[in-house]
Amino acid sequence: MNRMVVANLVHRPIRSLISVVAVAVEVVLILVVVGLMVGMLNDARARNRGIGADVIVQPPGSSVIGQISGAPVSIKVADVLRKLPHVAVVAPVVSQLNTSGAVELIYGIDLQSYQALGGNFRFLAGGPFSGPNDVIIDDFIATSQHRQVGQTMQVLNHNFRICGVVEHGRGARKFLPINTMQQVIGAEGKASIFYLKTDSPQNAGEVVKEINAVPGMSEYPVRTIQDWLSMMTPENLPGFSTTVDVVIGVAVIIGFIVIFQAMYTAVMERTREIGILKSMGASKLYIVNVVLRETAVLAVVGILVGIAENALTRRFPTVRVEVSAHWVMNACLIAMIGALLGALYPAFKAAQKDPIDALAYE
Repeated sequence: MNRMVVANLVHRPIRSLISVVAVAVEVVLILVVVGLMVGMLNDARARNRGIGADVIVQPPGSSVIGQISGAPVSIKVADVLRKLPHVAVVAPVVSQLNTSGAVELIYGIDLQSYQALGGNFRFLAGGPFSGPNDVIIDDFIATSQHRQVGQTMQVLNHNFRICGVVEHGRGARKFLPINTMQQVIGAEGKASIFYLKTDSPQNAGEVVKEINAVPGMSEYPVRTIQDWLSMMTPENLPGFSTTVDVVIGVAVIIGFIVIFQAMYTAVMERTREIGILKSMGASKLYIVNVVLRETAVLAVVGILVGIAENALTRRFPTVRVEVSAHWVMNACLIAMIGALLGALYPAFKAAQKDPIDALAYE
């Protein structure tokens, strides 16, 4: 039976190839979307951890894991926070989400206070800001876009000179002087978020209580950086579950339709062959088994091709895609079930054929 299954698939190479590609697309679609979302979330966690802050203060109405794009609150909040006991450094940041060409978060920073949070930037080339029209980029941006110090880069539809290339992992991938960022987005005297460094990490919880006790600050979400990072999970990511469910549904439909069409056509073309098998004593279960085995072979090959596909990470080096063994197993199981479901009707259609009619089929 196994030799017959392989021979049937090899005899129709184009149809078999299309079926394999459909299953591979199904697997890749699931793994890429889930891996991209989880990877971006974990990348954001790692880069926020690398800032070196102990406490984070967000504007009222901020998402648990999101960062405000723009500058909705007065930067004078930083002066209030600096007066509190156990607060050593307050670094206001203006963040702006840029979706032109690529989705990226750009920070406007006061370099001195920002570096005081977790130590000085590690410059791989160039140095700090020397003027309002300078931009600092990380090594991922420099490598992927082939950028060098001294070149001009367009950021938020304005031209800036690249003054330095730093090691990645310190929040954003592009940094502008905070005053420049405020002017570019029309938010002078405003900030998006405040990072705090305490005199001791053990006092982070105490600082949170002190901030909440300040009149007017009770509406500001205030968390220790550890609490904040622990909330950055797929479960708290808005729309994560819905997106995954939609992607899985689309992927299963793709695999189901292609496998159904391929196996149904194959059954129709092999009517005489099925009649010969049944006239030789093959049972209905035997015929169903043959069709399902062919489908399983196609599904296994498609799954292996899908798992081996890593073109996304090669094409976009700044995109972090993380695929866990759990999701690999889920994708394999979903693809296999979808393929077998697509083959069930053709299989039972073949099993129901009358051997006399099948032998007389032209």
